[in-house]
Amino acid sequence: MTQTSVQTTHYVPADLPTSIRHFIGGEFVDSVGGETFDVLDPVSNQTYATAAAGQQADIARAVAAAKDAFDNGPWPRMLPRARARVLHAIADAVEAQDARLAELETFDTGLPITQALGQAQRAAENFRFFADLIVAQVDDTYKVPGRQINYVNRKPVGVAGLITPWNTPFMLESWKLAPALASGCTVVLKPAEFTPLSASLWAEIFRTAGVPDGVFNLVNGIGEEAGDALVKHPDVPLISFTGETTTGQTIYRNCAANLKGISMELGGKSPAVVFADADLDAAIDSTLFGVFSLNGERCTASSRILVERSIYDDFCARYAARAQSIVVGDPHDPKTEVGALVHPDHYAKVMSYVEIGKTEGLLLAGGGRPEGLTEGNYVSPTVFADVAPTARIFQEEIFGPVVAITPFETDAEALALANGVKYGLAAYIWTTNLVRAHNFAQAVDAGMVWLNSHNVRDLRTPFGGVKASGLGHEGGYRSIDFYTDSQAVHITLAPVHTPRFGGN
Repeated sequence: MTQTSVQTTHYVPADLPTSIRHFIGGEFVDSVGGETFDVLDPVSNQTYATAAAGQQADIARAVAAAKDAFDNGPWPRMLPRARARVLHAIADAVEAQDARLAELETFDTGLPITQALGQAQRAAENFRFFADLIVAQVDDTYKVPGRQINYVNRKPVGVAGLITPWNTPFMLESWKLAPALASGCTVVLKPAEFTPLSASLWAEIFRTAGVPDGVFNLVNGIGEEAGDALVKHPDVPLISFTGETTTGQTIYRNCAANLKGISMELGGKSPAVVFADADLDAAIDSTLFGVFSLNGERCTASSRILVERSIYDDFCARYAARAQSIVVGDPHDPKTEVGALVHPDHYAKVMSYVEIGKTEGLLLAGGGRPEGLTEGNYVSPTVFADVAPTARIFQEEIFGPVVAITPFETDAEALALANGVKYGLAAYIWTTNLVRAHNFAQAVDAGMVWLNSHNVRDLRTPFGGVKASGLGHEGGYRSIDFYTDSQAVHITLAPVHTPRFGGN
């Protein structure tokens, strides 16, 4: 099977750093013990930089800086409007250099440049949104006339530990940084080890915007080392984690010892359910974008497509033809629609699933490396049909440009198939029957549901999953809830008649 591809001279951004350091207490620093790790370019798989590899001592140093800034610094005590001005300045700085950010993100992750630019712009919007939200926030007040007033006082929790993934890293870092800082917390960020480049830009952005030293701290490193130390540190009262489900289970266990607050957005195997009465052209457009954008490396990817039997053959034929026409190539080429996967280890995992899929379904498109792209982590957009619900490619998260298509006969069968996996992050439903749409949406096991749409999200709404896809929700006021403690204050307005224990 052929695959449209573009092969251009590999683009390397100017002024790339050769070393990436931690940022602690307002300073760029190396690891206490001098440990480093190599960072690869996913197109050539060559080392382009070494990064400081954080250990327990580095996390301890970062947490101490964050705790001092929280206990003694101005950030938690600033008026919401003052913090909002700083967050808007951060958004301004991100927007002013969005092309550079996208260039570096593309080089570091293999994401197509046009999609990386959109992620940089979304990062700026995240800061603007939470800057406005923290100013507009209201707290509850309850009055008992003539007797009592009760109100809720929100207090920032303290040092927030943020552990972020390697897919769209800059945007997903902003998704945690913005509400944590808006709430008055100080932070220690541990970015993914595969993609530390764009995270290193936050330090100068924050410093220029007026974030005090110690409020933002960054420690690079391996999850089992730096991430583990951050999760276990007793002075970090809450952890926000986005990543793989088994890692989330480990973090959950390790947080228990100190009863930490946890928010975890984990894996997904989201269904797109296409009924016979759907707008088929729109459904095909959306489901192609839903699994092949961002190289398929997205937690909400519609990687299982369930299609009503009467339109199944037509859907499969049209879908496969479109998948074969997707342009795969150098991520910096604006014509590229699917770039290189982030790392050779992940490439090997995805390709192993492609081989498994050849024994579990009917291969309609892709199934290997695109022609003409002999180096780099390139996988052709791959489509399997007639996939049984017991198949591994139906049940397990692949996190790459691979999709499984399965037919169904009835609404009940469609729902059983949609819910028949351990995950429950997102679901996409395609039908013009409004009654069916709402009933199906409310019955499906998913934290988020889109009707007749791909993943277009209002920032005010909750983001998160059920079952193995996560614990807790962020987004809008739910993010503020996570990074603050709600304290009830009760004020008496009249004499209180208290039983006099021990009196005569």
